[in-house]
Amino acid sequence: MYTFTKEERLCSQKLLDELYHKGSSFLLYPFSVIWLPQEPVAKPVQVVLQVPKRRFKHAVDRNYIRRRMREIYRLHKSELLYPFLKSDQTLLLGISYIGKELPEYAFMDSKLKEVFKKLVKEIALKQEGEPS
Repeated sequence: MYTFTKEERLCSQKLLDELYHKGSSFLLYPFSVIWLPQEPVAKPVQVVLQVPKRRFKHAVDRNYIRRRMREIYRLHKSELLYPFLKSDQTLLLGISYIGKELPEYAFMDSKLKEVFKKLVKEIALKQEGEPS
């Protein structure tokens, strides 16, 4: 379960547009998160990880942060995210790093865990609000 396959990456321009136009979002520094429940696809979550070029001019820095985010997501998705999702839906997820400095691994790890916990709460609240 500690994998990050191609099916888990959100690459479709159509789905990305839908995520950014219809998705719900929240901010938990240094991450901005946008999410949208979808009809079921192969994987329970499709994710896009972003680091803005405006804040980090060098591609080396952007790649460094993105690799760390991907690694943390890969290690914690099965225990903090997947068990709380309904089996009949897929979640489109966009996570953007909005901090201004290169982060330590431990800091990013703890903050992304908090992001997953808050995301699960947000999804539960949205599901409670929907009529059955």
